[in-house]
Amino acid sequence: MIEDHRGIWVFAEVVDGSIAGVSLELLGAGRELADKLETPLAAVLLGHEIRHLTEPLIHHGADEVYVIDAPVLKDYRTEPYLAGMGKLARIHLPEIILYGATPNGKDIASAVATDLKTGLTADCTMLDVDVDKRLLEASRPAFGGNIMATILCKKHRPQMATVRPKVMKALEPDASRKGAVIEESLDMKEADIRTKVLEIVKGPGKSVNLEDADVIVCGGKGMGDEQGFQLIHQFAETIGATVGGTRDAVEAGWLSHDHQIGQTGETVTPKIYFAIGVSGAIQHTVGMKNSEMIIAINKDPEAPIFEVATYGMVGDAREILPVLIHAFDELLKEEVVSHA
Repeated sequence: MIEDHRGIWVFAEVVDGSIAGVSLELLGAGRELADKLETPLAAVLLGHEIRHLTEPLIHHGADEVYVIDAPVLKDYRTEPYLAGMGKLARIHLPEIILYGATPNGKDIASAVATDLKTGLTADCTMLDVDVDKRLLEASRPAFGGNIMATILCKKHRPQMATVRPKVMKALEPDASRKGAVIEESLDMKEADIRTKVLEIVKGPGKSVNLEDADVIVCGGKGMGDEQGFQLIHQFAETIGATVGGTRDAVEAGWLSHDHQIGQTGETVTPKIYFAIGVSGAIQHTVGMKNSEMIIAINKDPEAPIFEVATYGMVGDAREILPVLIHAFDELLKEEVVSHA
């Protein structure tokens, strides 16, 4: 019965011996939802020799941590993780489970949805709840990012969603928080699993690290052409920022996909985000709207980017940027001289 399901769970993904950042972000979002529904927030921790990770989960908002610690869970594989998640869900009956939209998070979420015969909303950028009906309102861009769709799972439980990293904000850890740790076992041996981990080989790192950048200068199709886009690089170099781009800029070949920000690229939360020649379509803004400060330059005063901007400047970016580059260059030179 749907009425028997209570509680919000977050799948706590472990990466290189630590809790993944997206899992801590989901605990922040889950805490808000759980408070609205007046229900416990729990983290689900699967792995081997991972009991020490329960404490940071509680400090980041979890009331409870469900733990299965078993040798077969040392490395992520669908079969044992599905067995663990399925067992916990059938015993404790959560009403909502949230996963990070990472490769492992997407894999386990889809497997659990199939196993429990319930729904799953992928790549969400907004979460809320209908308190009266106890429904998860999972929103994501749809139809190429032209609209936001809110998806409900009315007839099945648990309600489930994957959420992209950097979309939600983690709570500041509170070392005074206390919580319950509930341990369960997993009756599965290595011989029961069809896949074996022979070796883990890490691929090459990204050529640019957008997720951790404090200042990003993002250029869009408003820069006109590749030559015009070089002003983005010049401005970023002048102020010591990281270069990003919209999908249009990437598809035009002005920079590589590693620099793409938005629904089909990276989600970023820098301290300062320059959106230059960027129109502000939904598929782009979902990837940068949580930046602390957004400064937009666009010659169209009706451009949607101004709706999310902290500060806006109306004008041709190809005329404005050379002025800004010169001004910042002079200011930085003065600063160097004053500290000499």
